[in-house]
Amino acid sequence: MTKITFIGAGSTIFMQNIVGDALLTPALADSHFALMDIDAERLAESEAVARAMIRSVGSGATVSTHNDRRAALDGADFVITAFQIGGYEPCTVTDFEIPKQYGLRQTIADTLGIGGIMRGLRTVPVLWDVARDMMQLCPNATLLQYVNPMAINTWALAEQFPAVKHVGLCHSVQNTVEELAHDLDLPKDEFRYKVAGVNHVAFFLRLEHQGRDLYPALRRGYASGQIPKAPLLMPRCPNKVRYEVMDHLGYFCTESSEHLAEYVPWFIKDGRSDLIEQFSIPLDEYPTRCVEQVASWKEQAKTLTDGRNINVTRSHEFAADLMNAIVTDTPYVAYGNLPNTGQIPQLPLGAAVETPCLVDSNGVQPSVVADIPPQLIALMRSQINVQELTVRALVDRNPEYIYHAAMMDPHTAAELDLRQIRNMVDDLLIAHADWLPDWCKPAKAA
Repeated sequence: MTKITFIGAGSTIFMQNIVGDALLTPALADSHFALMDIDAERLAESEAVARAMIRSVGSGATVSTHNDRRAALDGADFVITAFQIGGYEPCTVTDFEIPKQYGLRQTIADTLGIGGIMRGLRTVPVLWDVARDMMQLCPNATLLQYVNPMAINTWALAEQFPAVKHVGLCHSVQNTVEELAHDLDLPKDEFRYKVAGVNHVAFFLRLEHQGRDLYPALRRGYASGQIPKAPLLMPRCPNKVRYEVMDHLGYFCTESSEHLAEYVPWFIKDGRSDLIEQFSIPLDEYPTRCVEQVASWKEQAKTLTDGRNINVTRSHEFAADLMNAIVTDTPYVAYGNLPNTGQIPQLPLGAAVETPCLVDSNGVQPSVVADIPPQLIALMRSQINVQELTVRALVDRNPEYIYHAAMMDPHTAAELDLRQIRNMVDDLLIAHADWLPDWCKPAKAA
C-alpha cells in the first residue's frame, strides 16, 4: 500500500483536490493517507472530507490523522507539504501592514518582495525540519512541495538536504492555459506549449493551437481591446498586467496579473493611482481573499463534513499523475521546480528553475531549455537576486543578507530608499520574532 503523507492537511480544499485525484487514479486508489496538522479542528474537518470521498468512490483507501509530524512521516512513500507558517493572522497581515506604513503596497506578498522574503524566513526552517525527519523516517520518499515562496523553498531545500528527493509544484501553468483558452475562445486541451523560467516568472516560449502560433492573435486582441475578457479565475483582477508585459517583452507570463504586478517596478507606484486604475491592480488582494475564504469555509465545512458522500472530480494539480508515474513507471510530463543543474544554462547554477520534467520510476527529471530570449532572462535574474540573498541569509545565518534581499527587490527598490528599507525590515523582523530563527533578531531590538 502506498503511503501519502500531508503536512498541513488542514488546508482542506487543497487536500480534497489531491486526495480526490489519487482516489481516481487506479494505482493510488487504495493508498493510506496520513494527514498531519497542528490545528485540531481543521484536521478533523479534513479527515471527514477524506473519509467522505473514500466512501463515494468505494476504494480501499485508509486515513489516519496526526498532530505529530514524525508519526505521519514514518514509512511514507510521498510527502506533500501545504502549510502557511504564522497563518493569515498574524503573519500575513503583518507582511502587508508594516510595509504599507512606509508607502510600499503589495497585492499577494507570498513569492517575492518584502512579503515573500519574510514568508521564506518563516517557512524554510520548517521545511528543513520536514526534510531532516524524512532522512530518518522515509529516506526514499519523494517530497511534493506546494508551499510559497516556491523558488526560495526549493533552493534552500537543495542547499541543506541534497539527498532528499523533492520537486516544487505549482498550478500557474495550468491556470494560464485555461485563461488564454478563455480569452481566445479555444479548447484548452488542444493547446501545445513550452514554458520555462523561475516559478511565477516563467514564460510561454511557444504557444500553439493545431500548429498555429497564437501570439499574433493575442497581440491583435490586446491592441483592439477585445482581450483580456472578463476574468475567468480572479474576478477582481483582469489580466491587463500580463498582456501589457507581453506587449513590451514579447511573451506571456505564467502567473496572474495581481502577482506579476508586484514582482516588477512598473505598475505599483506611490502617487500613481492612474496605473492602479488603468491596469486594474487589486492592492491588498491576498488579505481580502483570506477574509472571504475564512467566511465561505464555515459554510462549506458544514456541507463537506456532515457525513454525506462527496462527489469526487479530478483537479488540474500535477501531484497524483506524478505519483502515479513514479509508482507505475508510466512516463508523464509535469512542470516542476528543481535546482538548476544546467536545465536552463542561461540562469545561475543552483537557482530554482521551472521546466518541463519527465517523471517515471527514476523520479523527476528536468528537460533542458536553452533558448529563452535575453529580455526574459534579465527579468528572471532580477527575481533570482532576491531569492539567492534570502537563501544565503538562511544557510549562512547572516541577517545582513535579509536587508540586501529587500534592497535588490525590484518593486521595493523602486519605492523606498536604502534607509527606509532597512528600517522596514527591522520592523518586520521584530513583529515576526515569534516565528523566525533567533539569529534574525535585528540590532535595534537587542
